[in-house]
Amino acid sequence: MDTLHAIALALLQGLTEFLPISSSAHLILMPVLFHWPDQGLAFDVAVHIGTLSAVVAYYRAELIVMARDWLRSVSGRASTEESRLAWYVILGTIPVGLAGISMNGAVETALRSPLIIAGSTIVFALVLWWAEKVGSEQRSQSDIGWKEALGVGIFQALALIPGTSRSGITITAGLFLGFKRELAARFSFLLSIPVIALAGLVKTRELMQSPDSVPWSAMGIGALVSAVTAYVTIGWFLKLLDRVGLMPFVIYRLFLGVVLFVVFLKVA
Repeated sequence: MDTLHAIALALLQGLTEFLPISSSAHLILMPVLFHWPDQGLAFDVAVHIGTLSAVVAYYRAELIVMARDWLRSVSGRASTEESRLAWYVILGTIPVGLAGISMNGAVETALRSPLIIAGSTIVFALVLWWAEKVGSEQRSQSDIGWKEALGVGIFQALALIPGTSRSGITITAGLFLGFKRELAARFSFLLSIPVIALAGLVKTRELMQSPDSVPWSAMGIGALVSAVTAYVTIGWFLKLLDRVGLMPFVIYRLFLGVVLFVVFLKVA
């Protein structure tokens, strides 16, 4: 992997990880279009570390309060809105964790076909459009309860299907539950922290068991570029939500799905 290759893939990962447009669809399309070899497991670990550090840095102040209040609630002190939010993030992570363990990667392996990714990109674009249309956008953070957190978490498990988009499906769930757009996106991003961390740990374990050499230079570039890109993307996306909503991303997903179908049907 040369430097340009690493930068391009890291930029793409950092940009698409937190947008509702499916990072897996983009990462499978770019190497095919440019005839690049697979980036390898080590690079996947690096960009996971980068995107994780970006979301933690962006929400660092809120995460500190959540962690402090959560620890106090564990020790028996009165719960606060932030401690409850921490519990809801934990609860919302359980479904995807159980699904990932029980399936042991079988869904992702079995459904890794580019044409299936193209189909899921389009299908979940339409589901996002539906949620945007019917969502009341009246509920605030104080309205989140364990049922809402578990509901978003169950939707998040669908992200094991390549092309779904983890952020897209959790934002979709939030909108169906009546969350305001900003809350749906923020809860989605907070939910990403344990999920990305767990995925990174799994990939790190696989990397440690791999006999391949580790491309440290490419990993460093990938981690740094994906971190900076993801950090900027989170702020930009939250501001854009207030102005234009989610329809541009729905349209883009539909376009991307069609492009994937055209490219890979031609290849086939």
